[in-house]
Amino acid sequence: MRPGDEYFVPSPLPGVERLMLDREGGEVARATSIVRYAPGSSFSTHTHGGGEEFLVLEGTFADELGVYPAGTYVRDPPGSSHAPWSEPGCTLFVKLLQFDAGDLQRKVVDTRAGQWLPGLVEGLEVMPLHEFGTEHVALVRWAPGTIFQPHTHYGGEEILVLAGTFEDEHGSYPAGSWLRSPSLSRHRPFTREGCTIYVKVGHLPA
Repeated sequence: MRPGDEYFVPSPLPGVERLMLDREGGEVARATSIVRYAPGSSFSTHTHGGGEEFLVLEGTFADELGVYPAGTYVRDPPGSSHAPWSEPGCTLFVKLLQFDAGDLQRKVVDTRAGQWLPGLVEGLEVMPLHEFGTEHVALVRWAPGTIFQPHTHYGGEEILVLAGTFEDEHGSYPAGSWLRSPSLSRHRPFTREGCTIYVKVGHLPA
C-alpha cells in the first residue's frame, strides 16, 4: 500500500474507521489496519483473544490503563480487554490476533524517549521495541544516503514507512507506505533522502 491507496471503512462504532491492510476473518479477525478515531469517539469494551499490537501515529489514544500520545508503542497480550477512546482524535497502526501463544507480556514504549542504538551499517540507528522467539520489532532510522547490504528475510519482513522515503531495487516507498515481504524474500534496501520505518521480521510462516 502506498499513499493515495487509502480507503477507510466504518467500524461498528461511530467515529471509528479502518483502512484494511490485511485481514483474515470477519469482525474478529487476524488483521493489520490503520485505525482512525474522530475527536471524542470511543469503542465499547472488547477482548483481544489473540492479542493487540499498536503504534500511535497521530493524536492521543487512551484506555483504562493509560494515555498514549503519538509515538507510543503498545502490546496487549492475548486475553486482554479494554474500552478505548480518544478525546482529540488519533490514528493508529494496529495488528490483531498475531501474537505467539506464549507471548504474554504487556508492553508500553514511549518511542519519543527511547534510546537509539547503532545499526549494522553507517547511517543506521535502531530502537528495539519487542522480541519473542524469532519475531523482532523495532523502529529504524536511516540517514540520507544510507545503503544496506543485500540480505534474506527468514520469517519475512513487514514495514510501515513513518517518515521520509524507503527504497530498494523493487521500488520507492514514501511515508505512509506499508509493505510485507514473505519468508526467504531478498532485497538491498537504501534511502536517498533518509527515512524512519517501523519494521517487524521473523514472524511470517516459511
